Amino acid sequence: MDRRRVSTLGTRCLIALIVFLGLFTACKNEEKPPKEEEVVAKVEKPKDIFEFGFKLNDFIVKRDTVEKNESFGQILERNHVGYPRIFNIAQKAKDTFDIARFLQAGKPYTLLCAKDSLETAQCFIYQPNLEDYVVINFKDSMISAYKSKKPIKFVEKIATGVINDNISLTLEEKGLSPRLAYMMADDIYAWTIDFRRLQPGDRFKVMYTDKYIDDTIYAGVDKIKAAFFEHNKESFYAFRFTTDTVKGIVDYFSDDAKNLRRAFLRAPVKFSRVSSRYNLRRRIAYYGNRIRPHKGTDFAAAVGTPIMATANGTVTQSSYTGGNGKYVKIRHNATYETQYLHMSRRNVKVGQFVKQGDIIGYVGMTGNTAGPHVCYRFWKNGRQVDPFQQKLPEAKPISDSLKKKFLDYIEPIKKNIDGIPFEISEASGNFSVAENDSIDANLMSYNP
Repeated sequence: MDRRRVSTLGTRCLIALIVFLGLFTACKNEEKPPKEEEVVAKVEKPKDIFEFGFKLNDFIVKRDTVEKNESFGQILERNHVGYPRIFNIAQKAKDTFDIARFLQAGKPYTLLCAKDSLETAQCFIYQPNLEDYVVINFKDSMISAYKSKKPIKFVEKIATGVINDNISLTLEEKGLSPRLAYMMADDIYAWTIDFRRLQPGDRFKVMYTDKYIDDTIYAGVDKIKAAFFEHNKESFYAFRFTTDTVKGIVDYFSDDAKNLRRAFLRAPVKFSRVSSRYNLRRRIAYYGNRIRPHKGTDFAAAVGTPIMATANGTVTQSSYTGGNGKYVKIRHNATYETQYLHMSRRNVKVGQFVKQGDIIGYVGMTGNTAGPHVCYRFWKNGRQVDPFQQKLPEAKPISDSLKKKFLDYIEPIKKNIDGIPFEISEASGNFSVAENDSIDANLMSYNP
């Protein structure tokens, strides 16, 4: 081979090698792209949810309200339960809860359904109110029905206020429940202070408990423990105290142990108006303007409004007549009796003892009536009289044996309420006693 040719070939190979090494080094020195991190999806296990005593995670949960004219059978049939089984369920549950009779339109219910393709209903839970519920469990061959209540929490609070216009407006401005005003006016000071004639500058302090269902659902004011009201520069204390643990009779007493109530409530229904008074010379145009005495006092109210016993007593009649409609009569003692007419439904039986404020029926339009109301009749020594013209007796005074116990009981509470400044609610709204270090929360517990 020609020596020059070999030399040229070697030179070319050497150049190629140098170029290759240069390219290799350059590639090696280039910055490598960052390696992508591997993302691992985190699957969180769903939290266990419990309600009505069931683990809801185990079911498909359906919530709805009862429609007008909708039956229990229609609800279950729509959720793949056959009518023979529906009939059997209703029969088994009847002793606990008569579904056909008490299922009301607008009330909520919950269905716990199987996690299958049909989502077959296995349990029906009905809520007649926020607190109570009825469970009808038919998941297995054994059908069970029972009533229960949701867990309730009571939060102790204090409110104060100065009246500028009326007490309801004062409470509203502070974001407090208007029920506090109703309870003070009707339950505590009904016979002591006329709340329609409060004066600017009147002021109050009240210890009470709010009720919460499932810790979060506000269910209103439960009880007033104690109150102080300054009206026309005069002080009125009120302390809640149980005087009869057997019958569960509770009254409000002043700081010197005097009962603040009368033996009778002013009216058998709340938030109503007098539509017709007791009048022995009443003339009615419908009857040719002839005199037709009206021996009762009519309180107009919506159908279904609760009717209360105005005093403690025993039910002597719970019946129906053409004129009275559905009615209840109560004997309170040897002197007084009361009667309540035109009910839509009666809630008591003959011989039953009722306490003042107990619900004995509901406003209706049964008997001879032109509109929904309760006709309240009042007897004294066997003769019908106008209750508003009677000097009614005070409620039963505290017994001598309980008086010392009562005075000992209220002593720290009175000291506590005297120490509460009127600026509490104005400065920070209503609050739990536990959040205020200046107030002894132990004094807020209720007496048994």
